Amino acid sequence: MKPFMDENFLLSTETARVLFHEAAKDMPIIDYHCHLQPREIAQNIKFDNITHLMLGGDHYKWRAMLSWGVEERLIRGDGDPKEKFIAFADTVAHAIGNPLYHWTHLELQRVFGVDTPLNKDTASEIYDYTSELLQQDDFRAQALVDKFNVDYLCTTDDPVDDLSFHQAIAAEGKLKARVLPTFRPDKAVNVDRAGFADYIQQLSRVAGMEIKSTADVLTALERRVEYFHALGARISDHGMDTVPYGEPSFKQADKAFKAAMAGEEMKQKHIDSYRTVILAGLGAMYAQRGWTQQYHMSAMRNNNTAMFRRYGPDVGFDSITDQPIAHNLSRLMDLQDTQGQLPKTILYCLNGAANGIIGTMLGNFQQGGIKGKIQMGSGWWFMDQKDGMEDQLHYLANLGVLGTFVGMLTDSRSFISYPRHEYFRRILCNVIGNWVENGEYPADMETLKGLVRDICYNNAKEYFGI
Repeated sequence: MKPFMDENFLLSTETARVLFHEAAKDMPIIDYHCHLQPREIAQNIKFDNITHLMLGGDHYKWRAMLSWGVEERLIRGDGDPKEKFIAFADTVAHAIGNPLYHWTHLELQRVFGVDTPLNKDTASEIYDYTSELLQQDDFRAQALVDKFNVDYLCTTDDPVDDLSFHQAIAAEGKLKARVLPTFRPDKAVNVDRAGFADYIQQLSRVAGMEIKSTADVLTALERRVEYFHALGARISDHGMDTVPYGEPSFKQADKAFKAAMAGEEMKQKHIDSYRTVILAGLGAMYAQRGWTQQYHMSAMRNNNTAMFRRYGPDVGFDSITDQPIAHNLSRLMDLQDTQGQLPKTILYCLNGAANGIIGTMLGNFQQGGIKGKIQMGSGWWFMDQKDGMEDQLHYLANLGVLGTFVGMLTDSRSFISYPRHEYFRRILCNVIGNWVENGEYPADMETLKGLVRDICYNNAKEYFGI
């Protein structure tokens, strides 16, 4: 029997162990997509207790707790923090096979030096010990980021944000990591969503112009892209639950835009045209500035109406959709490519059944002179687990060139999610180690170590140009 989560956790071969300990383990981190709040970073917040730190905003954990039958007051409600942590401990002790079990124990080990398995019997002592540590400055927000050797941290920001907290972080200059904004224009793209007209008014104000048409929307967005670019942004992000494609006609797009602004019903073909025109226009802006666009696809959000009304979005009631993506994704990328304006692109799909679609789509739009211009994104959200990561690595290796991969991200709202990079690196080294020890690749350790270092850090550094 192997020891519980020791230094060789998930490393089943000698090759894997050498690659992890001598190549992957100490590489810096580029967290190119996360949901940490710039305000909390700028204010260098102190966490009240481990519940605040570990459970606050983490819908992965809330979802598991509800599945274990924990009362709502101890999940998203106003229950006692210690009771909440004990309830989570009881949940996670029964979540064998769930990545939460591994993540939680990596967080306890790496942040607090706690090796004790978490369960309802150990939870109270762990709560008291860790909550006392959290009163020290070494456990404030910025110190936690620095602890994990993070070089770059890219937040998720709306085009109307003034980015004042990013400016404050840069001006203070105490954080070792460089915190950069990422452009997330979903509210300007989704013409059919509630609140679109109000959002356009906000965009109009921050862009300093009147917006009367689809072309005006693009002009306003370009002004915001320029503003973000000046503050270091080099990456955009799009939550494309379904991939749109319609006639790339401003005339058709304007029909959707004007109907939305007037609160009138829209035709689907006009909605598709609007979204296509906006996404193609944004892609051109990104390409001209050397940015990368990220497409996050195939999520079905806010399934539970009662909980959405009670708590809003992103609280644990989303799932995977099975709507097709291949045709529209091909047409959208081809539109950008034929215009000579297809930027570097990372494709994530929440539906693991589409791994082959994504893996083969890459090769359609690669470009000489840019290594891995079109990327298959890492295992994302529900695929962010051992099997999901292994599947993503296998599909990319089978259908593309694994050595170009830009590696892992946290996609997290938590300041202690950085052990997920370690989790990924262990899985990466184990997959490669198995190939080597099975005689499928020579035991050329220098080449293998270089490949691992590239995937862990170097490729992302080069790819994003940050």
